[in-house]
Amino acid sequence: MKIAAIQMISGPEIDANLLEADRLLGQAAREGARLAVLPEYFPMIGAGDADRLKAREHEGSGPIQAFLSDRARHYAIWLVGGSLPLHAQDAGKSRNTCFVYDDQGRQRARYDKIHLFSFDDGRERYEEGLFIEGGESVSVCDTPFGKMGLAICYDLRFPELFRKMGEVDFIVVPAAFTETTGLAHWELLLGSRAVENQCYVVASAQGGLHPTGRKTYGNSMIIDPWGKILARMDKGSGVVFAEIEPSRIAEVRKRLPALQHKKLQIS
Repeated sequence: MKIAAIQMISGPEIDANLLEADRLLGQAAREGARLAVLPEYFPMIGAGDADRLKAREHEGSGPIQAFLSDRARHYAIWLVGGSLPLHAQDAGKSRNTCFVYDDQGRQRARYDKIHLFSFDDGRERYEEGLFIEGGESVSVCDTPFGKMGLAICYDLRFPELFRKMGEVDFIVVPAAFTETTGLAHWELLLGSRAVENQCYVVASAQGGLHPTGRKTYGNSMIIDPWGKILARMDKGSGVVFAEIEPSRIAEVRKRLPALQHKKLQIS
């Protein structure tokens, strides 16, 4: 099964970002992808706090969710909708939410980002907890192509989340890693999650210099269960493809049955 990881350089204007996402989804579909993954916050990056709050949607309604459902149906692909701002229990915050749609445009899964990014090196500072309300639940989705685990960006640093997913066939990771942290840790973390869970990892990133001056690392990639990078894109907007092969998963797990050797339970 061919899968597509989509990379973008989203700006603050939702309509422009949706047009670019549509172009890239069309490319993915034309080249035979059965499932496509958009990056974290594909519809909006760099907007102010007030704009982010204004863009929030309720589950099941809103122009961004309508776009995702319509494009999944139009292109007849399974679509992992990166992430978008959703209403939170705290009226002053939003959820950072990933929805999954099947090839009929039906919502099949939801995941709210659990781990919220915090970073301060004296030059760059991020504190997602100030405007995002964290999720609480692990999300796994059955698809025609295997069992899929959902994570977003900073979640990569918390391997216990992936262990809680159980034995999945592939993990999708929409992300917007900064240039600084991405250069240091992105490939290392993605490869580790693939190897220790003996599954494919599909990482769709924001990648480049955004209109507001923010720099994201990009390097969207697809990694196999042995840690081999099958496809990769450095910077810019585009699509990378790879085949997910159930036989490859079975081969790796038979050769090195590490998942059967777990001793400690995750609480």
